[in-house]
Amino acid sequence: MDALDLADWREQVARLYLSPVDLDGFRTARDELFATHPQSPVPPGSRGPSYFPASTDAIVEVALVPADGETSIDTGGPDGVVRYRRVAIAPTPWGPLTLWWINAYAGGLFLPFRDGTCGNETYGGGRYLTDTAKGTFGRGVTVLDGDRVRLDFNYGYNPSCAYDDRWACPLAPAENTVAAPIRAGELAYHHR
Repeated sequence: MDALDLADWREQVARLYLSPVDLDGFRTARDELFATHPQSPVPPGSRGPSYFPASTDAIVEVALVPADGETSIDTGGPDGVVRYRRVAIAPTPWGPLTLWWINAYAGGLFLPFRDGTCGNETYGGGRYLTDTAKGTFGRGVTVLDGDRVRLDFNYGYNPSCAYDDRWACPLAPAENTVAAPIRAGELAYHHR
């Protein structure tokens, strides 16, 4: 059943993000999950994600700047338009990025971004650093205390729609676009 497979996919993703493995172990386990799970966004028989090499330069700790206001992002699919509330601005070395709260049942933190690699080295629609509604806890965005976070762009990942058109995804709004390249995380997917 698709609904039970999807529930299992989300559980497996959350377990992976919460596991104690290092980045290499995480990538290996994620590749296996993408290759074998029936809810994988990678089409059957296709090769999964590829990545930039790990980089300590892609890890920053920043003090958040409080922000308010809302935006809506059209998913392009059956979820329609989803509303998001600004939580804070993260002043990164590449430019400011907004951390969002999904204004839907159960909510969740969401940090989509586009950078100077989008469209060439990475997916043109941008990548995600976290979407806790989908179980991506504590790797891309780690809350350190009340106003500081650790951002690890080595965990930047493509939305499911980057792999297969059957998925619809909210993409990074204009305010989460930075011109500088962030050469960390997943590369563009090429159907193989």
